[in-house]
Amino acid sequence: MSGKLYVVGTPIGNLGDFSPRAVSILQTVDFIAAEDTRVTAKLLNYFSIKKELISYYEHNKTDKGARILARIAAGENAALVSDAGMPAISDPGEDLVREAHRSGIAVESVPGPSALVTALAISGMPSGRFCFEGFLTTNKVGRKKHLAELVNETRTMIFYEAPHKLSASLSDFLQAFGDRPMAIVRELTKIHETVVQTTLKEAEAFYRENTPRGEYVLIISGAQEPTPTVYTLEDALELARQEVRQGASASTAAKTAAGKTGLKKGDIYRKMMEVAENS
Repeated sequence: MSGKLYVVGTPIGNLGDFSPRAVSILQTVDFIAAEDTRVTAKLLNYFSIKKELISYYEHNKTDKGARILARIAAGENAALVSDAGMPAISDPGEDLVREAHRSGIAVESVPGPSALVTALAISGMPSGRFCFEGFLTTNKVGRKKHLAELVNETRTMIFYEAPHKLSASLSDFLQAFGDRPMAIVRELTKIHETVVQTTLKEAEAFYRENTPRGEYVLIISGAQEPTPTVYTLEDALELARQEVRQGASASTAAKTAAGKTGLKKGDIYRKMMEVAENS
């Protein structure tokens, strides 16, 4: 009988956020697949957990992933953790979870902190609908394409960014989106946690002159929904007249005007006939 893969959320800064259940799971599994074994070792030491650690990250995920799944299939239980937050979110653990499902291995959640949801909750930005865009690629072509695809995105957008890339990313955001409201959330759950409500223009100018420190979550307002045009009956009548001048019958012109304005064809037609009679 195969074992189970536990996807375990770890603290994003404050070790006090690690849940009792997460501690229990790490104590009982046979081994732990970790993004960076050095980071996870500190977490285990803090909670006095002694467990085998296997390195699993972007550049070894194919080889190590197969080995991890083989051990689980043979009956061992494993926990998947990232350096901070929920594994498999903007993280190579996504592949391990997918392959576990394909192999018929049970996957169980042990939820914990998530930087994107935590940041959104304290940002004061619209949270009814949002999209997570992760880290921007450093590839210029891919980066430009990514931002171009988001220009008309109306949902609140959430990005992660490292301090040494923050200034360049803010400049690219401003160029792609124009000036928009945003929130900068820094050092979540740590002693220097800060939330700044600002705009892209103000943020770009500030970090052009000031060195960023810490890890950032950037929350940017979506594009404004276009304001629908409200047509009056007079507007519709003028559109219908233009159709008639181009050779359309009154009935066809009224139908065309109705399609463009959202008004009823019968109302437009009756208005046309009324005007014709009074002319």
